[in-house]
Amino acid sequence: MDYIKIVHGAGARESWEIIEKLIVSKVPYSLRKAMDGYGIDVLDDGAVLKLEENKYLVVSVDSFTVNPIFFPGGDIGHLAISGTINDLVVMGAKPIAFMDTIVVEEGFPYSDLEKIVDSIMNIIIEENISLIGGDFKVMPRGTLDKILITGVGFGISKKPIVDKNIKEGDKIIVTGPIAEHGAAILAAQLGLLDNVKGIRSDSRPLTKTVYPVIEKYIEHIHAARDPTRGGLSSTLNEWVLGTEYMIVIDRSRIPVREEVREFLDAMGVDPLSMACEGIAVLAVDPLVADDVVKELRARGEKYAEIIGEVKKPSNNIMRGRVIAVTEIGGKVVIEPKSINLPRIC
Repeated sequence: MDYIKIVHGAGARESWEIIEKLIVSKVPYSLRKAMDGYGIDVLDDGAVLKLEENKYLVVSVDSFTVNPIFFPGGDIGHLAISGTINDLVVMGAKPIAFMDTIVVEEGFPYSDLEKIVDSIMNIIIEENISLIGGDFKVMPRGTLDKILITGVGFGISKKPIVDKNIKEGDKIIVTGPIAEHGAAILAAQLGLLDNVKGIRSDSRPLTKTVYPVIEKYIEHIHAARDPTRGGLSSTLNEWVLGTEYMIVIDRSRIPVREEVREFLDAMGVDPLSMACEGIAVLAVDPLVADDVVKELRARGEKYAEIIGEVKKPSNNIMRGRVIAVTEIGGKVVIEPKSINLPRIC
């Protein structure tokens, strides 16, 4: 590896490898977490610090570099605050506070910056989340491509969800249609928005629809993730990587809106590898899985669906694999593919 490539930031296998080699492997195990919590020892959507018995502080950090910065369904500010909130939600934490850093290039239009900041403020007010700090910097013209935003979120949880606890028999649930954000950004970057209809990002916070369900069934949810970079395929592969389990999914049950499916089929792109910014994936005890789906739908997530199951394979070759049953009954291995689509989120 002589140079860093775009694929190293795509959120799939290449990203995992560089994080492990460049960062995690250099940190002694005792320093990979703090305060009886979790950190880079599990590499989840956030870090967990134990404050007291049954009370944990969950902290998440993410940088956003989406191109274009304004897209159907949102903008970089809307994406930054929503994505940070959702990282807390899927860890079983109630979002309580937010910090951000905004770095812009000299010459960036003030009116555009105000729209982006307003997107952040509107969600902060709507979700009743405190803005407790941040930073603002300007880079010389030509040294930054327009704007970069980093969000830091803080949440409180009684029992954090850490994605290392999947169990045999767990049902895999998606809360809504996949690939919405990835399709919107791909269409925008290719200049095809005028030619495709009904394509828009699903960027939104999951606090009002998904969080209450997670909170209610938190004892029965063994893993949860918002499948952003790398999409559903990367999330499921991460969950079983290095375990004795496999995940089997039914492609016919995975919700994909027809407009998105047709566009991605025309582009030769698998929806399972495309980023989502307004759904969650859950691994749930089979005893309550149907109830979880019913409650999600009752709260507005009308596309919520059980799409698969965690199983113990009959041979070692299938350990740590994700298998999809196709629409015609065949079976294929789903690999964590890196889509060559830079600046997606």
